Amino acid sequence: MTKEQPIGFIDSGVGGLTVVKEAMKQLPNEHILYLGDTARCPYGPRPAEQVIEYTFEMANFLMEQHIKMLVIACNTATAVALEAIRAALPIPVVGVILPGARAAVKATKTQQVGIIGTIGTVKSQSYYQALKAKQQEITVTSLACPKFVPIVESNQFQTAVAKKIVAQTLQPLVHKQLDTLILGCTHYPLLRPLIQNMMGDGVTLIDSGAETVSEVSVLLDYFQLANPNPLKKRAIFYTTGSTALFDEIATQWLPITRAQSKKIHLGGTTNEI
Repeated sequence: MTKEQPIGFIDSGVGGLTVVKEAMKQLPNEHILYLGDTARCPYGPRPAEQVIEYTFEMANFLMEQHIKMLVIACNTATAVALEAIRAALPIPVVGVILPGARAAVKATKTQQVGIIGTIGTVKSQSYYQALKAKQQEITVTSLACPKFVPIVESNQFQTAVAKKIVAQTLQPLVHKQLDTLILGCTHYPLLRPLIQNMMGDGVTLIDSGAETVSEVSVLLDYFQLANPNPLKKRAIFYTTGSTALFDEIATQWLPITRAQSKKIHLGGTTNEI
């Protein structure tokens, strides 16, 4: 393994681009390979066994591209597949849940922490367990937000429809007296202004993806894998779905002139859930 090899990022769709955005900022010398399984997104409602299968397919594809580290930039996949992927791969594998939980424990002053995520992430109780392991006194309130990912994947996250859905979905949390809210899905930072507006300025939003990149940076140094040389071409994007829609969102969100993704096929790629 060499320091010049890329870091791989995988997600159920475009949400992991929020992690890549932070990686481009914090790790300017690193070569990035990103794979979004947009054809089979969302992962949240799927059975755990299926999510594990799909995550392995994505990980194996990027292993064939000779990555030096894998970031599971998807909370649902981290919740159910992280340990299995770690055990199977000969490279460091990082998930997004533990870094997000650590940041929430650090941020909360009242020990009232909320978590919003997909059905799969909330059902797994991974954030709840991670938070309680760090701070037993924390009161955890979880809410599944199944409509958020489709809004982002269809590039409607800046529309009036998105504002209405966010307001309706988060209503149960408004009077819970939370001081910290974990965005427990990497798609959700694209809805951050709407979420912050609904929750109020007194609630600190934790971007689990951004926190994860800080951990990646530490691990690159620990394993002596950090690339010391700046790269000309820093990111390559793969998607199993529409390249046009993926490129539109990536170009909007990332500090690049124009994204040009490549379409690939994994297993029996299908939208059926």
